[in-house]
Amino acid sequence: MSPDLPAPVRRYFEAEQSNDTSRMADFFAADAMVIDEKKTHSGLEAIRAWKEEAKATTSYQVTPLRAQPEGDRLVVTGDVEGDFPGSPLELRYFFTLAGDRISALEIRL
Repeated sequence: MSPDLPAPVRRYFEAEQSNDTSRMADFFAADAMVIDEKKTHSGLEAIRAWKEEAKATTSYQVTPLRAQPEGDRLVVTGDVEGDFPGSPLELRYFFTLAGDRISALEIRL
């Protein structure tokens, strides 16, 4: 059973499942930033490029397992399975929301 997620976070994981990188602008703020593998991607174009590269280089799927608030962020733990060393593994997704958009996302082990 997947956790109850706010709409922009739910849409992020739906896009992950469908491999639809074109939908990033639907739920990220124009000035959003993503930190993944200690690299920062700022703005919609950079975020779209980050996700396109990730999907082009590695086949993987993310299943949200649980969500809990942590300060002003929502932390979602996801099961990530794919064709990469160490699969499957659990990653933590730290979402900061601004209204109906994601303003920041940090992905960590």
